[in-house]
Amino acid sequence: MGAGNEKVEDPVCQMQVPPDQNAVHYLGMDFAFCSQQCKERFLANPHLYMGVPGERAPKQAGQEVIKRRHLRLETPLSAPDAQQVAERLLAMMGIYSVDIDAHELIITYDLLQATAEQIEAALQQAGARLGAGWGDVLRRAFVHYLEETEVESLEVRPFPHGHGGHSP
Repeated sequence: MGAGNEKVEDPVCQMQVPPDQNAVHYLGMDFAFCSQQCKERFLANPHLYMGVPGERAPKQAGQEVIKRRHLRLETPLSAPDAQQVAERLLAMMGIYSVDIDAHELIITYDLLQATAEQIEAALQQAGARLGAGWGDVLRRAFVHYLEETEVESLEVRPFPHGHGGHSP
């Protein structure tokens, strides 16, 4: 194989790509990516993909971090609009499924391949194509979900008996 056919592995999705494609030089090493999405994902958290001596990074160890986001919609999407949103999201690396049912959009994805910001941007782009303010509706649904999750994580929950706290 000649130098012109040389390929390297994208550290995010493991696709074989030319070494100068979406290239990044990081900590004295060169990395190439199949897409801007993979490059952005790597740059957001490079040490998810590159280990240190004696310890492999999660992606190097074959780990996946599967997330499922349930987004409530103020107004249901029509079947053609739902299909357009689903197609836009499924075109992204790491998106495993998109289910749209009445007032809910459910996205299942690998956090090591797609970020919340990338999904939000894809929703905004899909919504912009739908017109009539759908970009804002989808974006609000996503932001509302993130806020709900953050609020839930701040809640103080009672410990089971015998696990901290004071007994009356």
